[in-house]
Amino acid sequence: MAKKDARFSFSLKCPVCGEEAYITSKNKKNNPDRLERKKYCPHCREVRVFKEKK
Repeated sequence: MAKKDARFSFSLKCPVCGEEAYITSKNKKNNPDRLERKKYCPHCREVRVFKEKK
C-alpha cells in the first residue's frame, strides 16, 4: 500500500498584476501558513513578492 503524501501543488500569484506565473509544492504538515517568495514577474518585468493562491 502506498502512503498518502502530505505534499500538494499550488500556484504563486503576483499581488500587483494578478498573473500566476509559478507552480510549486509544499508540505502542509511542516508549513501550514501561506507561502511568500520573491520571484520575477514576466508581466510586470520586476521582482515582486509572490503569494500562495488559495
